[in-house]
Amino acid sequence: MRQHFAKNTKTLRNASFAFAATFLIVVFSGIIVIGIVALLSGTSNDSESILSVWDVIPEAGQVKNTAISEKDNAGNVAEIPEGDEGYSYFIKTKDKDAVTIGFAGDILFDENYAVGEAFKKHGDSVRGVFGKRLLSEMKNVDVMLVNNEFPYSTGGEPTPDKTYTFRARPETTKVLKEMGVDMVSLANNHAYDYGEQALVDSFDALKNAGVIYGGAGRNIEEASHPIYCFTQNGMKIAIICATQIERLSNPDTKEATETSPGVFRCLDDSLLLDRIREARAKNAYVVVFIHWGTESTTEIDYLQRDQAIEIADAGANLIIGSHPHVLQPIDYVNGVPVVYSLGNYIFTSKTQDTCMVKATIHNDGNVNLQFIPGIQQGCTVFAASGEEKRRIMDSMCSMSPGINM
Repeated sequence: MRQHFAKNTKTLRNASFAFAATFLIVVFSGIIVIGIVALLSGTSNDSESILSVWDVIPEAGQVKNTAISEKDNAGNVAEIPEGDEGYSYFIKTKDKDAVTIGFAGDILFDENYAVGEAFKKHGDSVRGVFGKRLLSEMKNVDVMLVNNEFPYSTGGEPTPDKTYTFRARPETTKVLKEMGVDMVSLANNHAYDYGEQALVDSFDALKNAGVIYGGAGRNIEEASHPIYCFTQNGMKIAIICATQIERLSNPDTKEATETSPGVFRCLDDSLLLDRIREARAKNAYVVVFIHWGTESTTEIDYLQRDQAIEIADAGANLIIGSHPHVLQPIDYVNGVPVVYSLGNYIFTSKTQDTCMVKATIHNDGNVNLQFIPGIQQGCTVFAASGEEKRRIMDSMCSMSPGINM
């Protein structure tokens, strides 16, 4: 009897061990499978994950991949064409054979508006405002550019009779660095909201923060000059920022002249086209970041359509737009990819679709565009996921005939 009980106990113990081992194998296998599925599908518990969608873009005039022989001790390109010295920057790339540039739309740090107050509430920080996955995307590109829709200043006077005037404290430039922003465009209809002094204050604030600015300057030479980015493998990128808003002969947002500060206006785009040709003649890949279009509509207006053709034919390789505050179509114009509007990025408390666009330029001349869908909601912005991501992608495809995502 005692022996029979011992045998049964041993059998039971062996069965228990077998069951436990099998259970653990099933559980851990399930965890591994779920992890792989989550990695491949881009889903996560914080609902901020990103599914990369790539489109290979045919080159619009291949960039000459000329190696520059003279370099300094750090390996940086030493020779810069005369006149470009103050507009040229050496950048390190994460990939030795490519450079990535990220683009996002309108941002606002003015604490008198909801989203600016949210930044201030979090100590002039991205904490609680930006989703982790989207922030990671911004920090992992080689150059990150956004539309800076306000001046950095505590001085100046608001433009009389203008419905909305924006201004942010100079110290809020530190938010840009937390965002991973390397460059901002000041070519828009709010950079001059508090007059000439506030605009000039912005130049100093951004320079002190180590952020490059384009599309505005102390004179028209500075405002219109391309910003050149050199990589260690000999690639050369030119970024030109310009605005055709407001579409008036005497706008509130003043144009820079030979002797006065202002923005680079391109309602008459003759100088813009000259700058594009100049950059292409220097063997640069040319990006035009332009403020244009009609607010609050997904429809392209005739000035966008006409200028896109002129800009492409002048030699631009990529055209990125802002101003409408909503997403607009993506298209090819004479072989050149055009993202007509990036929409608001972090600008209001409204719930809106938004995006980040990432361009990867390879040194063999191939270019990829990645559209990263996002949502601005309640003074936050985060990468869209699941059904919301698919909805935004479907919406972009429906408004962009011929574009495959």
